[in-house]
Amino acid sequence: MKGLVLAGIFFLLAPITLATSLFSLELLGKFDARLPKSTLVSASSFIDSPKSGVRVYASLPGNLPGISGEAIASDARPYILEAYMQRYNSPLAPYAERIVKTADTYALDYKLITAIAQQESNLCKKIPPSTFNCWGWGIHSEGTLGFDSFDQGIEIVSKGLREEYLDKGYATPDEIMAKYTPLSPGSWADGVNKFLSDMEQQ
Repeated sequence: MKGLVLAGIFFLLAPITLATSLFSLELLGKFDARLPKSTLVSASSFIDSPKSGVRVYASLPGNLPGISGEAIASDARPYILEAYMQRYNSPLAPYAERIVKTADTYALDYKLITAIAQQESNLCKKIPPSTFNCWGWGIHSEGTLGFDSFDQGIEIVSKGLREEYLDKGYATPDEIMAKYTPLSPGSWADGVNKFLSDMEQQ
């Protein structure tokens, strides 16, 4: 039914529109024929000094208005990392940008410190109260090292990974595990590698 109504409207309006257009062109032609020759403008003078009036066809101006701008590259890593941590409801999620910047400062892969936090504390959800230690950093028989804030923890752990591990040849999770948690039978490195792989696919 709707199709019939639309078809009816089309066949009603199309002839009216066509007739109106033809009538307008005919009227315009008669109007031009009645003008005295002195008022007609030659093509050359029209180009030199355009006059206002009816112009059915006109060329486009040489300079078209437009919007110019500059694309500014943005580092997507903090947003990707934040989205990853939000997926796990991590209290570290608001610190994604800090993690990336600190990792850059110490020439680390920002995903490494995150993967270690995920292996050690389920991304900071299981840590000793008020320690802000998501990385199991400095845990020993006498207790756990605590930080004043997540910011401080990110800084100290990133610097420590660079100076005490990477700079000393412990580059892969398996190599880091030998010093970081020497009693692990391999599950620590397996977990860190899995989380690194998960973040790569993010």
